[in-house]
Amino acid sequence: MPSTRHAANLLYALSWLIGRLPFAVLNAIGATLGQCLYWRGSREARVTRRNLELVQPGIKARQRDVLAAAVLRAVGRNSLHTLRFWTRPWRGNRALIAQVHGEALLHAALARGRGLIIAAPHYGNWELLNQFLASCAAITLVYRPPESAIAEHYLLRVRDRPDVTQVPARSSGVRALLRTLHAGGMVGILPDQRPKAGEGAFAPLFGIQTLTMTLLTRLAQRTGASVLFAIAERRPGFASAHYDVHFFPADAAIGGSDDAAALAALNAGITAIAQRDPLQYQWNYKRFNARPPGSDETNPYLRG
Repeated sequence: MPSTRHAANLLYALSWLIGRLPFAVLNAIGATLGQCLYWRGSREARVTRRNLELVQPGIKARQRDVLAAAVLRAVGRNSLHTLRFWTRPWRGNRALIAQVHGEALLHAALARGRGLIIAAPHYGNWELLNQFLASCAAITLVYRPPESAIAEHYLLRVRDRPDVTQVPARSSGVRALLRTLHAGGMVGILPDQRPKAGEGAFAPLFGIQTLTMTLLTRLAQRTGASVLFAIAERRPGFASAHYDVHFFPADAAIGGSDDAAALAALNAGITAIAQRDPLQYQWNYKRFNARPPGSDETNPYLRG
């Protein structure tokens, strides 16, 4: 619909204007927005605190509150950085990547010719990572269509880059991923998204039985593709505008025939990345609301 496209274009124009602000201003505004979410006791603040309580039960309530506030400030900064990355040319964004670690792993996997799956958890700035990957080789990205048609038009536009193909997380998208991998290409997946019913199985994540997507492990099993974890990690310091890209080898069990071991290995890789710097992981997401059948566990977010 023209009205949908028009609204999406207006969102893009606003993002473009925000993305032109200096990084010092983006950091300050983002941190203020995050702190306001904390002070207001917003949904994001409540979920963040609850997740930190679940994965770090040993820390005191006051320490957890301080960490939750810091996480939300980091979320605010990261969100405004993303608007800049979405609306600026790649050359300028690339200049903000200070170092690339493990790049030889990427090129070796692509040279193998069996396909490559990039597992990119919600850590650091995954949008900058996507742009870096696309500068190295063509990539097919999986996205979960938003409920709003306006939001979907907007996301498809801001992620549109040469050598980037975006496919929805539905059967047609899975077929496109298989074709890409069988052709020796690269696909990118956010492996810590909560799957829909029937599209996941329970496996430990941060020591908690968690409904985990089976898409990534099944693609690896069916194609024999290599799997690498990858992140774009913001460098230390409140005012930092620079990132390091890291590639990590994945446990071979992810592509093995034992489904339970594959999912456990996938989640172990996610946990290890999140623990590098808890401020850079996305904790404001109800990751643990589904509980294993027959466990008698209740949704941990119902308490608020």
